[in-house]
Amino acid sequence: MILGVICLAQLTVLLDNTVLNVAIPSLTRELHAATSDIQWMINAYSLVQSGLLLTAGSAADRYGRKKMLIAGLALFGIGSLVAGLADSTPQLIAARAGMGVGGALLLTTTLAVAMQIFAPEEQPKAIGIWSAVNALGFAGGPLIGGFVLDHFWWGAIFLINLPVAGLALVAVVALVPESKAPRGDRPDLLGALLSTIGMAALVYAIISGPGHGWTSARVLGAAAVAVPALGAFAWWENRTDEPMLDLRFFADRRFTGAVTGAVLITFGMGGALFLLTQHLQSVLGYGPLEAGLRTAPLALTVVALNFTGIAAKWSARLGTPGSIALGMVLMSAGLVAIAEIDTGGYAGTLAGLLLIGAGCAVANPAMAHAIMSAIPPERAGVGAGINGTLAEFGNGLGVAVLGAVLSSSVASGESLSEGLGAGQLVGAVAVLAGGFVAAGLLRRAERVSA
Repeated sequence: MILGVICLAQLTVLLDNTVLNVAIPSLTRELHAATSDIQWMINAYSLVQSGLLLTAGSAADRYGRKKMLIAGLALFGIGSLVAGLADSTPQLIAARAGMGVGGALLLTTTLAVAMQIFAPEEQPKAIGIWSAVNALGFAGGPLIGGFVLDHFWWGAIFLINLPVAGLALVAVVALVPESKAPRGDRPDLLGALLSTIGMAALVYAIISGPGHGWTSARVLGAAAVAVPALGAFAWWENRTDEPMLDLRFFADRRFTGAVTGAVLITFGMGGALFLLTQHLQSVLGYGPLEAGLRTAPLALTVVALNFTGIAAKWSARLGTPGSIALGMVLMSAGLVAIAEIDTGGYAGTLAGLLLIGAGCAVANPAMAHAIMSAIPPERAGVGAGINGTLAEFGNGLGVAVLGAVLSSSVASGESLSEGLGAGQLVGAVAVLAGGFVAAGLLRRAERVSA
């Protein structure tokens, strides 16, 4: 029951991450929004959320994960209400930023609570279901958004969050137990400030690069803020007695291996799935809603394998290193299938999506569990924040780099289909490399601890 509540809270955020994309034409038309306005509607949410993930996780550990879960749902609900009723682009951008604060709290506390309430032997299956909900949100957002826009006005895509957030809020208050770190360290306010500024600036530089050029003043200015801020954050965390992020975690091979794999998997998959939507629409000729329906097999495979417990059984037999290696090999093979098999039809894409879904079902929960289990239980919120930050960073970098591969391929005279295939292959190599590196480090850590 509690896991269902956690997943409901998680789903509230995940649906909104993708639902806005299908509403862009309506927003442009009805709010008279310029391209820069649309970019800020999307970026205000992602920048605030990615910048606050570590801080949100630390706050959950200190002040109580249930309290932060309630606060996250309340902020997300209020932001959704304001967004749904907005009558100007500045109002909508501000509302999206507020939703980003709530989203950061929800993404960190849901995973942290799952780690706290389940026994170690139950955690892999619980995290598997949590990961399946992530996939469900990815697939469901465009479908729900398309349906709502066909029957209502654009504001309804935000207002549909209200009943879900309200139900989750009542359930959290009634069912989720409170948990927090047993000792109350002083808040690391400087660390929180530096990490928020540094991560937000870094993500902004990454997402601005493809559109404005990597040597543009916008990108270089953001990088000039991000690098010293993150450098100062690392210096301060290593110096202070009560750091928000204990850098000694990185001395643990389990943690380092899982972190390396997480960055490469989100890099490869984030960029490749971004290209997939273009492949379905620009090469195969599907509309936005049709394209959304045709990506659903990926999410449905993840949901089926995790909710039935099949993925958890595979993971139990293979162990964490083996699960990560197998999962990432399957994902890499899926990307190759999309790039190389039957480029004129959907069959190769379908085969690739099924392989990717099976790989995600096995590797993603194992990766998240490896990160969380390498961190002391009282720092579960910080661990969840690290997991979320890596996902945001890897995904943004993947979209930027694989998008650049596509652009350079097309500029060199290749067709759009060939350029998209080249990008998918780069993603496949990144995912495969991540699997071998992560599995190798985790296997070595197991041998040392044995």
